[in-house]
Amino acid sequence: MRIGVVGAGILGLAVARELTARGAEVTVLDKEDRVGAHQTGHNSGVVHAGIYYQPGSLKARLCRDGVALLREYCAEHRLPYEEVGKLVIASTRAELAGMHRIAGRAVENGVPGIAVLDGLGLREIEPHAVGVGAVHSPHTAIADFPAVARSLAASLDVRLGRPVRAIRETASGVEVLAGRSRFAFDRLVACAGLGTDRVAAMAGQPGQVRIVPFRGEYLRLTGAAKGLVRGLIYPVPDPRYPFLGVHLTRRIDGEVLVGPNAVMALALEGYSWSKVSLRDLRGIAAWPGTRRMAVQHWRTGLREVYGSLAKRSFLAAARQYVPSLTKEDLARTEGGVRAQAVARDGALVDDFAIDRHGPITLVRNAPSPAATSSLAIARHIVGSIL
Repeated sequence: MRIGVVGAGILGLAVARELTARGAEVTVLDKEDRVGAHQTGHNSGVVHAGIYYQPGSLKARLCRDGVALLREYCAEHRLPYEEVGKLVIASTRAELAGMHRIAGRAVENGVPGIAVLDGLGLREIEPHAVGVGAVHSPHTAIADFPAVARSLAASLDVRLGRPVRAIRETASGVEVLAGRSRFAFDRLVACAGLGTDRVAAMAGQPGQVRIVPFRGEYLRLTGAAKGLVRGLIYPVPDPRYPFLGVHLTRRIDGEVLVGPNAVMALALEGYSWSKVSLRDLRGIAAWPGTRRMAVQHWRTGLREVYGSLAKRSFLAAARQYVPSLTKEDLARTEGGVRAQAVARDGALVDDFAIDRHGPITLVRNAPSPAATSSLAIARHIVGSIL
């Protein structure tokens, strides 16, 4: 069977690997000149253990399965993988109920080693951190997702610099025009991330959600301040949003990130305020869900914009958990853009969303923990195709 995969991020490559392992002839198409150019190459590198997600959801199940598969893959291919552990800290007593809710979900999802700590207990894990309590996930890990993507691509037929321009169903399958080349496939799987809506429209399946890009900006700790964080320090998340709030993240390269925020970008690939696309903005604004989302969450949106423009906002958020940090300890660094699906009623889609339309499979929503879950998502998708 000849199968095309649109998108050479970690998810598209994982799908292609799984299809190849089951005997399919697979071609991966991507418009960029390298694999993992967008969400895969612009994340913090956290391998999520599955503590946040609604029990029974695709995220909950595929994250737990994905951790095991990713750990095994990294070991087999000698890629870095380090269990540094995570604290989800309640900074005030008002957050304790949310903290215990997270602990309950983690246990229900089968996350190993979960412990609830008091203020003294959390300091045994992170000596420079403060809070009234915390959930400790000792097996939460960090990895190098761009390196995983490159490793996956090494054994695949990946055609870079091939933007998809047209998709047409035929009597025998799907015809795809990518760059100047025309491909005939029996099946097509689109893992297009920020380009999801355009690919779906070309396939004649615009669907009931649209991608709204949210830029996540980071600062990094400098000098001796890196030693103030041993692993991962997270706040208790706001249950109204799929974002996890500003946190401190030790990376596999030794850097420590502070962030991200969640600012609506001015282009699908809007990695900075200066990157503006009127074409993208028209498409985003035309979706009724975007306007309804803005009406529902404008106050939060303004706070996020302020945080983007004011370094002291990041500092204040980080000092809730590591109070010894100073402004001089922080420096700007590269951020990323999250492809977040928004429903017609303005709701931010939380779970993974995957649709199949005849010979075409569309991944509509695959935000974090999609990198963690990629090998498991691939098995889930391929199981419905072959």
